[in-house]
Amino acid sequence: MSRIVLGVGGGIAAYKSCDLLRRLTESGHDVRVVPTATALQFVGQATWAALSGQPVSADPMDNVHEVPHVRIGQDADLVVVAPATANLLAKAANGLADDLLTNVLLTARCPIVMVPAMHTEMWEHPATVDNVATLRRRGILVIEPAEGRLTGADSGKGRMPEPTEILSVVQQTLGRPDGGLDLAGKRVVISAGGTRESIDPVRFVGNRSSGRQGYALASSAAARGAEVALVSANVDLPVPAGVTVIPVVTADELKNEVLSRAPSADAVVMAAAVADFRPSSAAEHKLKKGDGAPAVVLEPTDDVLAALVAVRPDRQVVVGFAAETGDDRTPWLELGRQKLARKGCDLLVVNQVGEGLAFGTEDNAAVVLDRDGTETVVPSGPKLALAHVVWDLVRGRWVG
Repeated sequence: MSRIVLGVGGGIAAYKSCDLLRRLTESGHDVRVVPTATALQFVGQATWAALSGQPVSADPMDNVHEVPHVRIGQDADLVVVAPATANLLAKAANGLADDLLTNVLLTARCPIVMVPAMHTEMWEHPATVDNVATLRRRGILVIEPAEGRLTGADSGKGRMPEPTEILSVVQQTLGRPDGGLDLAGKRVVISAGGTRESIDPVRFVGNRSSGRQGYALASSAAARGAEVALVSANVDLPVPAGVTVIPVVTADELKNEVLSRAPSADAVVMAAAVADFRPSSAAEHKLKKGDGAPAVVLEPTDDVLAALVAVRPDRQVVVGFAAETGDDRTPWLELGRQKLARKGCDLLVVNQVGEGLAFGTEDNAAVVLDRDGTETVVPSGPKLALAHVVWDLVRGRWVG
């Protein structure tokens, strides 16, 4: 059982932290809530105490004989602040300690995760940008806020990620030594899902990819401190906390988005199942059964992975994925080795696919092939586990 301090800043998103608290306690963690005084104007002290089963205070002078401003931070395995307002980020960056929560942030020697929530203009203000950079430089994980509806009629970047996604970051942080921010300062581009190529306005050529593995790669990279752009093709999954999602539909759209972002990336991971073929033309109207079976002429799509390898800058790591079934002549893993030789990427994650394997499942198994000849076998397990293995291997190329 981990001891977690849940700091709550004074913003309207504090109501979401009630759900986060419930999820943390149901996951078996011992949670102490430390709100700011303003946070208590949004959600009352009794609510936090009832949900956590712990005493709640915003004042460092309460129960002063227990020295709470020191002990709470010293005893914690993790501090997560959600929501972290612009004011709270500023105080933390400048070492201010005028309430119990800011004292805890100064005394804690465990990993700290801050989950910002504020209006777009506040998030983009140079003061906030500098404060976030300072906190990240000190080893604090500051998650990028989500985009969407804010308070009133406003919409934009600054929304607090959903509690389920924050919980995923918390669990991953607790599961890695010292919080594991070994990708801090790195920019990564990931593709996920399966592209769709239109036959007519209703029908398309596609594949069975759910996007789960690509989303796991994005979630794990963000939890390890990376700046993540996720090019997402036809995926119906929650947006991972701290990840910027760029939705696409077709292979051409995916290629354009990935190639436009690749030059500034430290790593590009092509986890999407990009259609190999598309109809040479799409009908303008729905094809009718009474007209007879249409003759669909297919043409190849562009090879996005090969295009990435051809133009990649120095030190960029390119990772490909290969979903293979094997055939009568060649086993699935050998087909993966042949693909690695053709593509020229640094790493190739090879999955055996078929009924109940890889596509649409919660678990995955793979062999990660390195162009130096090394092969890393990843047994069946959660897709997050495979994702962390991939990032370990990518990081090894940066530091090697």
